[in-house]
This record gives sequence, structure tokens and C-alpha cells, in this order.
Amino acid sequence: MATTRIATTRWEGSLLEGSGKTTFESSGIGTYDVSWPARSEEPNGTTSPEELIAAAHSACFSMALSSGLAKAGTPPTSLDVRAEVDFQPGQGITGIRLQVRGDVPGSDADAFRAAAETAKENCPVSKALAATPISLTVLD
Repeated sequence: MATTRIATTRWEGSLLEGSGKTTFESSGIGTYDVSWPARSEEPNGTTSPEELIAAAHSACFSMALSSGLAKAGTPPTSLDVRAEVDFQPGQGITGIRLQVRGDVPGSDADAFRAAAETAKENCPVSKALAATPISLTVLD
């Protein structure tokens, strides 16, 4: 069954001096402040589109990897995923780095690495971000 998720942002003011509030409408989990300085300098308690993309990518990759491992007969006990999204003003998003560590009984390092690469290539967020270089590091 197809689903639609909704988030909204209200922005007030110019890009450099203004700010916004992004609300997760579908889940109702909250409203978060966004601003240009949080995007191009230090976050100071405010989020950015890139942090939201990192959250989406780490969650999607985790789900894709968990599914792939389970289908291979080695469901994970746990996966720890970190997504880092680089933003360069004037250029946009220039790179994404995924890191994963897993506790996967019955899977060896090569099988885990192969499953992680498959998840990186095939999770829906990776596919949506395919124009951006995405790297993967599998941690021991």
C-alpha cells in the first residue's frame, strides 16, 4: 500500500536573517526551528535540511539492511548507522557518508559488507539522492 508523509515549513524573513519552523505533520512528533546559519555555520540548537536528510537516510538504510539480512537468514540483533550530509553554500549537497556497525549472529564480515552495499544502493532514500556521491564504511 502506498503512503504519503507530510512535513510543512513556515519561513519568515530573508534567507540570511530569517528563520523557519518545520513541522512533521504526519507523525505529529513536533516542530523544529530551521535557519540559514544552522545550515551554513553552527547549528546552535536549530536543525537544517541536511540534518533532516541525514536522519531520513540513516533510518531508511537501517531498514533496508535489516530486511536484506533477514532475507539472507541472518537477522540483525542491532545495527548502528550514522549518516553525514555535507552542504557547501553555492554548490548544495556535495556528499553523503554512511557508517554502519552491526551485531549479526551467523553472518561473516564479507556477507555483512555485501548486504550493506546492497542496502546503500537500494534503499529508497539512497535512490532519491542518487545524484549525490554516497560512500559507505562498515565498522568492525
